[in-house]
Amino acid sequence: MVKLRSMSGQRAPNIEADTKLAQEIKLLLARGEREAAGKRFEALVERHQRRATRIAYYYLRNTSETDEVVQDAFLKTFLHLPSFREELLFELWFTRIVVNTCLDRLKARARRNRWLVPISDSNYAIAEQHQTSTPSPEASLLMRERHARLSAAIAHLPDRQRTVVILNQFEGYSIREVGTMLKLQDATVRVHLFRAIRTLRKRLRRERWLIDNRTLCKAKTRQG
Repeated sequence: MVKLRSMSGQRAPNIEADTKLAQEIKLLLARGEREAAGKRFEALVERHQRRATRIAYYYLRNTSETDEVVQDAFLKTFLHLPSFREELLFELWFTRIVVNTCLDRLKARARRNRWLVPISDSNYAIAEQHQTSTPSPEASLLMRERHARLSAAIAHLPDRQRTVVILNQFEGYSIREVGTMLKLQDATVRVHLFRAIRTLRKRLRRERWLIDNRTLCKAKTRQG
């Protein structure tokens, strides 16, 4: 079963600190102190690398491509910091860059070939890194099977619906935060989420584990 992260308490302490640090780096770049800016940026990389990797893996399901996309996203973030607006939260701004980089990679992949790389036991661990419990071998096998089927179903969703599901249901961002990242109204995010959940339930209607999984069956949307 895929677990959701709680949004209360875990992210709050670092959100404003990250935004302030991004503003400081922006000022360093404006003064031409690129080396100092790069060193300060390493702190943001350290804080957000695991989350960026997890998000990228939801899209790509391939470890080597995930690593490349995350590196590209951080590079784009650093290069575009001069355009970072102080009223934005760095985490939401950066997540938008990660998502867009993933979608660009998927489009490039589609031009090369018309099939998706299946999830494998060796690289599934990346998607599980945020889970702290240690399940039994049997439970791990079942979780991998469930995750593979769910990931395959999500991969077939339209880009916007897939992004809303990943950010809201798996990464735990609120409807408002998702709307901010995607530049959409809250009502529009809810519509995309509803359509995505409906499609997933149709695709996986025979999977009893999904029906029992309140994560997607109930489609709990976070406000805020």
